[in-house]
Amino acid sequence: MAGSQSKKRKAPPKADSRAELFPAATLAFYGPDDQRATKAVVSIVLSADENAPLRVRKWYSSAGDIRADATVRAEMLTYLKVEGVQRVVLADRIIGCPHEEGVDYPTGENCPLCPFWASHDRWTGKPIDR
Repeated sequence: MAGSQSKKRKAPPKADSRAELFPAATLAFYGPDDQRATKAVVSIVLSADENAPLRVRKWYSSAGDIRADATVRAEMLTYLKVEGVQRVVLADRIIGCPHEEGVDYPTGENCPLCPFWASHDRWTGKPIDR
């Protein structure tokens, strides 16, 4: 059309290198079932190098849901800022039992304290057909 200008969308800025994406973090919540999180884990990846060290910090709650704990949220945010984290990835659900296989119960077995996860897929939360 005469006199009209087409508007171009401005593309988001591109990272100059993969290094700008790091450090990156994952945030995962764990609980005895898919409704109450009692453990939060932040893992920080320092670089794209697959051999790069991880920094891991864990928080626990014996009462209530840790996701609703303002003190824990503030500590996690401070930790991410202090570590200079550029990106955070997290699941949209509780992703499993808070107990660690091979540490809190024998490897290859189900956690005796969290029977919910023996019958549910930790990634979808849906019951497992057996």
